Amino acid sequence: MQQTTALTSDRLKQAAYDLGFHLVGIASLDHDDQAQAHLNQWLARGYHADMAWMANPKRADIRAYWPPVQAVIALGLNYYNPQTPPDDPHIGKIARYAWGRDYHRVLTRKLKALSQWLEAQGEGIQTRYSVDTGPIQDKVWAQRAGLGWIAKNSNLITREYGSWVFLGEILINIPLEPDRPHTSHCGTCTRCLEACPTGAIPTPFVVDANRCIAYHTIENRGEKLPEAIAPHLQNWVAGCDICQEVCPWNQRFAQPTDIPDFQPNPDHLNPPLTTLAHLTPEDWDHRFRGSALRRIKPEMWQRNARANLDNNPSSPPLP
Repeated sequence: MQQTTALTSDRLKQAAYDLGFHLVGIASLDHDDQAQAHLNQWLARGYHADMAWMANPKRADIRAYWPPVQAVIALGLNYYNPQTPPDDPHIGKIARYAWGRDYHRVLTRKLKALSQWLEAQGEGIQTRYSVDTGPIQDKVWAQRAGLGWIAKNSNLITREYGSWVFLGEILINIPLEPDRPHTSHCGTCTRCLEACPTGAIPTPFVVDANRCIAYHTIENRGEKLPEAIAPHLQNWVAGCDICQEVCPWNQRFAQPTDIPDFQPNPDHLNPPLTTLAHLTPEDWDHRFRGSALRRIKPEMWQRNARANLDNNPSSPPLP
């Protein structure tokens, strides 16, 4: 029989802040048909491209993922760095999320520490933590927990840090007092839709991965990039921050991170496209060790860089 615990929402949140989390909120398990319908429609339209794992049925039902769950604790880390990539057609652009150490390692370490603290608060308390590799709708639970709202570019925007945040969750087997879900504040703004050079946001709140630069530079394993994508990369070789950079909320709320692990690695800033176009496996291993960028294999870096160079009239021919 589970013993009475002194765990409260306030104590939990303070413990999270003490461990270095920037955001923490609690969501109840009230059923949300709208979120499930949105996911199903997105999948039915094939907007997940080759990311078959997005169709995992557990993603639509948190109890199927972990049956004992009674509450979801949503947590966030600010990763923003204010450096601006140079407007140089010979320099590749890497999304800010990957400038520092692999966020999976940083976030997992903190989630594990908080989970251990939670389980020590009472006999029978069980937890399960997840980063974005698990079949959980991170942004949906973050909005339900009051961390922010899902924007028209499908990112979660927070009032404290904009959308420059990593998200994770801890599932717990006891009920906790939930926070009020966040409401949307995008209004009539459509800057993210208008700024996307490939039209990857066909309608507000919907991203088509088949047209997304971030998808093609990171997830697309093909030998060549689609003809509809390659001419519009705008020097992006790993991810894309365009829809975040034009967001008025980000321009207003972004603030530099205080986490040392997220400070930029010099190898991840302003890489010459010609260097990446001839990247060897040995150089790749050295340059991206301990980085989320290891997901992009050497031949993909070469492909992405060459696509940018091939579509730049001022670039010399590549061997």
